[in-house]
Amino acid sequence: MIAPVKSQENTSQALPARILALDVGSRRIGVAVTDPLGITAQGLATIQRQNKRRDLEALGRLLAEYQVREVVVGLPLRLSGAEGTQSEKMRRFADDLHDHFGVTVHLWDERWTSTEANRLLRETELSIEKRAKAVDRMAAVLILQSWLEAHQRR
Repeated sequence: MIAPVKSQENTSQALPARILALDVGSRRIGVAVTDPLGITAQGLATIQRQNKRRDLEALGRLLAEYQVREVVVGLPLRLSGAEGTQSEKMRRFADDLHDHFGVTVHLWDERWTSTEANRLLRETELSIEKRAKAVDRMAAVLILQSWLEAHQRR
């Protein structure tokens, strides 16, 4: 028996929802998104923070453009693994995202991501200025890739 051919419409519905990752800082938000199959993380343009309303507008545009249903927010923990004031800020930020957009938000340990991003970028031939602009995006990619690897076999 020959299996029926799936229409493109059915195929696109079968694709997993994309996941967005955020490395949230006081001045910038590094952003990464999964590819359409949900396998790899790709960096997007960094968001320059302005105020809560504008930050949410920028994130809302990305959620719509990439049809995102889940967001991973980097959770800054101390080296000991304990939470501090920055962790509490990210918990509130994650709650705001969930309340405003209705998306599922995961908090993910981001220890060492900025350090690793800086190390990787130092190995490139980018200028110091360009590296500084890319570190938030790279940290978001590392957060998302780590989250994907940990959740592959759910």
